[in-house]
Amino acid sequence: MQRTYSIALVGNPNSGKSSLFNALTGLNQKVGNFPGVTVDKKTGISKITESLSVNVIDLPGTYSLYPKSADEQVTYSVLLHQNSADRPDLIIVIADASNLKRNLLFCSQIIDLKIPVVIALTMMDIAREKGITIDTTELQRQMGVPVVAINPRKNKGIAQLKKAISDIKQSNPPAIPDFIDIPSITGTWLQEIKLVCGLDSNYAALHVACNYNELRYINAAQRIQVAAILGEAGFHKSKVQAEEIMQRYRRIDTVMQQCVVAESPMKKMVVSERIDKILLHPAWGNLILLLVLFLLFQSIFWLAQYPMDWIEHGFATLGNWLGAILPQGLLRDLIINGVLAGISGIAVFVPQIMILFGLITVLEDSGYMARISFLTDRIMRSAGLNGRSVMPLISGMACAVPAIMAARTIQNRKERLITIMVTPLMSCSARLPVYTILIALVIPDRSILGIFNLQGLVLMGLYLLGFFMALLVARVMSYVIKIKERTFFLMELPVYRAPRWKNVGITMIQKGKIFITDVGKIIIVIALILWTLSAFGPPGRMNAVEEKYTSLLTLHPEQHTQLERDKASAKLENSFAGILGHAIEPLIRPLGYDWKIGIALITSFAAREVFVGTMATLYSVGDTEAGKETLREKMRDARREDGAPVYTLATGLSLLIFYAFAMQCMSTLAIVKRETRSWKYPLVQFVYMFGIAYLSSLLVYQLFK
Repeated sequence: MQRTYSIALVGNPNSGKSSLFNALTGLNQKVGNFPGVTVDKKTGISKITESLSVNVIDLPGTYSLYPKSADEQVTYSVLLHQNSADRPDLIIVIADASNLKRNLLFCSQIIDLKIPVVIALTMMDIAREKGITIDTTELQRQMGVPVVAINPRKNKGIAQLKKAISDIKQSNPPAIPDFIDIPSITGTWLQEIKLVCGLDSNYAALHVACNYNELRYINAAQRIQVAAILGEAGFHKSKVQAEEIMQRYRRIDTVMQQCVVAESPMKKMVVSERIDKILLHPAWGNLILLLVLFLLFQSIFWLAQYPMDWIEHGFATLGNWLGAILPQGLLRDLIINGVLAGISGIAVFVPQIMILFGLITVLEDSGYMARISFLTDRIMRSAGLNGRSVMPLISGMACAVPAIMAARTIQNRKERLITIMVTPLMSCSARLPVYTILIALVIPDRSILGIFNLQGLVLMGLYLLGFFMALLVARVMSYVIKIKERTFFLMELPVYRAPRWKNVGITMIQKGKIFITDVGKIIIVIALILWTLSAFGPPGRMNAVEEKYTSLLTLHPEQHTQLERDKASAKLENSFAGILGHAIEPLIRPLGYDWKIGIALITSFAAREVFVGTMATLYSVGDTEAGKETLREKMRDARREDGAPVYTLATGLSLLIFYAFAMQCMSTLAIVKRETRSWKYPLVQFVYMFGIAYLSSLLVYQLFK
């Protein structure tokens, strides 16, 4: 079977690489992992011509071929390993035209690998705003490879890029000359290494000389020969690398003089720089950040209110209809109080999940998310981290799993580990359904100062609470983890752009689908298991309940309705689920929880949002009037044995605090294990988060009861 022609996209971070990948592949994408590592591998199929479809690999962003992070190491390994299955047939180097000199360093390194290359120039409009004019024809001649100006956001230049790809594929392009004369730096020993390792470029041989002990594609015999050659030559790694970089920049300076004209000495101030004078101001910038976060959480309640009501009443209507047409019995109870109750309990929160992801996408797409990292660098440093940790932490507001994976970009090993350990304290979208239903139960829906919704303020407070607890724990861990490694926070701020609303819409729909399908599977399974545990119990206990209420119904037929409800409640308490709930009740009673909440705490360990589905099932099992009330109404009407309401302000706040801090997510623990390659860290994470959650909930309940 003929191998599909493969193209790799490489470039500096924020150069437009992801936009080009989306423009080339559209929806024909999939995500996997590179062999042997946990870094994401995004691939897709792109139709270049009617007869040519290629496989496009989106490699992690990097500034040079001297890797400093896990992501950069992957790009390095794929491009340098001649025999790798992932090694591309052609490389597209995405270069930011507004920062061309810095981008050309990476371009020159890629060119010297001797793999066919096309340079795709992005941000040409920003370059023009800065007063920079680039002669692409001359740049192509100087670099010795095709150069195409593109704007993936507006689909400009994509046809020309595809033509360049097709031309290279269908012809035999001439050998690419070295960008710099590497043998002049190293001497004759470089050719010996090139011959020993069977390499096709001087630059690949130089990397073998620098890293032969770490490279997997060099065998033991080759390592011995390389070590002997370098020992005889008196090789000094740092000196050779420094000379290589200096020689590249000398050549790049010549290229810039020939190809680039910049307005001088007065450089134009682009719009982004003007905006940054306000948004990055030490005082105004932080106030605007708080306002943005406030509006985000207010919007989650405000915008989602109507669709949530429609979904809730839609399921109630469906439950009433099914209750009317299905005959009494276990099947009816299973469908309405098991499956339907579980699904409806989670589906109602899909609008809020979609809105949260949509707003986060707007922040990322507009360039403001990077500014949040810059603004919070100082507070991060006070906690033993730096601004790079902000991106994983903020991403944790959507989901901790990809947020923890995003910590790979942190070069400092200690800061990366601490970020992984505290990211789950950020309130993720899985907590949102729990927050929403509990806030609706115990927090009045009223306005503060006539404009601020109290429930929205409480929700924002929970998210800020998670953030500050993450900083506090990070500070403690910075003392506990004994790794001494200095780090500096250097970050390029992308230009401000109008959000791509199509991209925002696609993201919202995709996240909504994922939430329904992935979480829905868990909900269905747990709802069915829970319904079974709640509907059945030890025969002796269940028969005793049946006999007791049969006798009472005979004696008091006029109390039929009330006795049927009491019978359903008694059966639930004596079911397997009830027995389990009562078994853990002594542990959770000091927090204000009853046995039903105890069951939800156990089932929601699979995923936090399962709490809502569990409540929906427990309050529906045995319901003689299925579908007559919404879940919120059933929880509001729930009573303890003494007749007191279950969900008081104290209990509600205690539960909110518990779910804000507890590690109720198996997927997160699994990804922490995978990222740290040890079970020690997820176990420590689970224990410390449970301890904080339990003690904090206990304190809150005792204060407010």
